[in-house]
Amino acid sequence: MKHRLIFTGKKLIRMALLLLGVSLAAFLLMSASPLDPLQTNVGQAALGTMSQEQVAKLEEYWGVNDPPVQRYLGWLGDFVRGDMGTSLLYRQPVSQVIGQRLQNSLWLMAFAWVLSGVLGLILGVIAGANRGSLGDKVIRGYCLLISSTPTFWLALVLLIIFAVWLGVLPIGLSVPIGVDAASVTLTDRLYHAILPALTLSITGVANIALHTREKMIDILESDYVLFARARGESKASIVLRHGLRNVALPAITLQFASISEIFGGSVLVEQVFSYPGLGQAAVTAGLGSDLPLLLGITVVSAAIVFGGNLIADLLYGVVDPKIRRGAAKA
Repeated sequence: MKHRLIFTGKKLIRMALLLLGVSLAAFLLMSASPLDPLQTNVGQAALGTMSQEQVAKLEEYWGVNDPPVQRYLGWLGDFVRGDMGTSLLYRQPVSQVIGQRLQNSLWLMAFAWVLSGVLGLILGVIAGANRGSLGDKVIRGYCLLISSTPTFWLALVLLIIFAVWLGVLPIGLSVPIGVDAASVTLTDRLYHAILPALTLSITGVANIALHTREKMIDILESDYVLFARARGESKASIVLRHGLRNVALPAITLQFASISEIFGGSVLVEQVFSYPGLGQAAVTAGLGSDLPLLLGITVVSAAIVFGGNLIADLLYGVVDPKIRRGAAKA
């Protein structure tokens, strides 16, 4: 138990340093952006009709004249105290905006993460266990095709087919148009999340399936599997008893590592489907020079991704007792 606490403590320290680096990188990119916050959000024509006092107030609101170091250190000090600041565009606390948008995005990311992991593992095991067969060629061809397909293009294709041509699914948004928020049901939210979640699931299957296939092939060509065949074990028994147990660790690694891919894909998918999630909020904050909101989303996203990798590392000892005993000896 002690070694796990030490391991977790080291990981959390790395996480803090990672979040610091990610926030600094996002701040530097925003500072180097050629976008002028005043012209982007107010407009050149409106600025021309304002007095110098009004323009000065806007510059103070957007922090245009503040030194970059002062702006970053001010934000970092507030963040350490638990204050993410106030969104310049939404005029609400950043934590409140992120909470609302993250709640919508979790519907998509959780469904896509689970479905892509399960399908990727199943397809990878089937392809690896039947190497060279027609099923293996079909699965490999599908994975290679999907892995080279842009996420936004796939989202547009699914949108055209199921929403425009067939009309069986909604075009976009997370709730029905014109319905009061109190009247929105869980079924409505799930119904509107089908197409975006399906898009993320399809794109996330390829990587897990291909890696699982290669690992399964290596396992089936190993000496202990050859010995199992010599003892008369059936192919199904070998795959279930030896194959699945040994592909579990790389599958867990890929599954939790795919959280970052889900986040990246959700940005494009939410834009296509006009889904009010965290990805769309990040795009709006970047284009609108909303620095507090963008930094808050960046840090929260990085923390979720890092947390997923930490959970994967801790699950290694649960899945494989050898790793748990080796860590205890160390």
